[in-house]
Amino acid sequence: MDLKADVAVVGAGAAGLSLALRLARPPSGAAPLDTVLLAAPPGPARAAPRTWCFWEPDDGPYDEALAASWQWLRVRGADSTSVTTAIAPLRYKMLRSDAFEALVGRRVAASGRVSRVEAAVDQVAPVPGGGALVHARRADGGGVAVRARWVFDSRPLSRLPRARTTLLQHFRGWFVRTGRPVFDSSVVELMDFRTPQPAHGLSFGYVLPVGPHEALVEYTEFSRRVLGRAGYDHALRDYAERVLGLADYEVTACEQGVIPMTDADFVRQTAPGVFRIGACSGATRPSTGYTFSAVQRQTSAVAAALHTGRYPLPPRPHSTRARRMDAVLLHALDTGRVDGPALFTRLFGRVPAPRLLRFLDGRTSLAQDLAIGAHLPVAAMLASALALPLAPRRSLPAA
Repeated sequence: MDLKADVAVVGAGAAGLSLALRLARPPSGAAPLDTVLLAAPPGPARAAPRTWCFWEPDDGPYDEALAASWQWLRVRGADSTSVTTAIAPLRYKMLRSDAFEALVGRRVAASGRVSRVEAAVDQVAPVPGGGALVHARRADGGGVAVRARWVFDSRPLSRLPRARTTLLQHFRGWFVRTGRPVFDSSVVELMDFRTPQPAHGLSFGYVLPVGPHEALVEYTEFSRRVLGRAGYDHALRDYAERVLGLADYEVTACEQGVIPMTDADFVRQTAPGVFRIGACSGATRPSTGYTFSAVQRQTSAVAAALHTGRYPLPPRPHSTRARRMDAVLLHALDTGRVDGPALFTRLFGRVPAPRLLRFLDGRTSLAQDLAIGAHLPVAAMLASALALPLAPRRSLPAA
């Protein structure tokens, strides 16, 4: 199968789907673009269903596909002290990847401008005269070749760029159903540090209640190495039963993942007309692991450039100031200069939650950043800032 298109989008995760949706709905007066979305067929190349969380005001573009949303967040310290805070006018939103994919599919179907091809991409090669040729293979073994002027690749990297600090945010979650109502469906347990802390890094529980009987309960670590499945299940059972007090519950599904938290500098263009978008271009916020909101900003900018005839180099998902602050925080956590649970509990206890969430999204001013920074352990952060330029950069396998 040989196809031609203005744009080829490789990968049907958050970034690929978001860009395809925006290209399917050009603004008034913009020239439409023929787009091919290459999605991995069912099998080992396709990512398992997963949950994305983000915050934004009500009436967001994907609200009809949300699993749940909340206006209250709670952070619990290791000593069981808790901070429960409202985040209005924002809402914390939970979106399942399969629901998002179905929503995008419905919206692009009527456009006539986006063709979805289920094929695993083997190679993206520039061609003389401009553009690139995407080679892929369908589940039945048949080959697919797509020639496009612009290619946007969202596939995970096989190896991370060189970095001074790389922590892994790794987690396993259980979707649980209880026999009696035990969850407060109005509040997200964002970080519950009543978990045993590892020798290196930090750990916490995370609870997304979708009703009084149902929730996604996760165990998460920020550390250098992942656990085995038995290790995650032991930690989850301890958190669910000892900490949350669950007794009569059923595990209906599981999800597991690893998110690199790194100060690496990600490449956004790999060849003429070939770009990276999403997590493989640095959309994951190094200090938190959140990615979805940055993906929306980046793909919106790319689509706007394409629709107005400008060069569509994806912008850096996070500002230089945000990346530098995150690099210092990661180094401080990695070296043990700061107590992670105490740091995050203090921030949520002393900074108004809407402002803190805007800070985590990179949407605060320098003056606001400095005011928030005053609540951090200044001596430890300064020591990390001074030591960071001397730290060697290393390349690690991607998680």
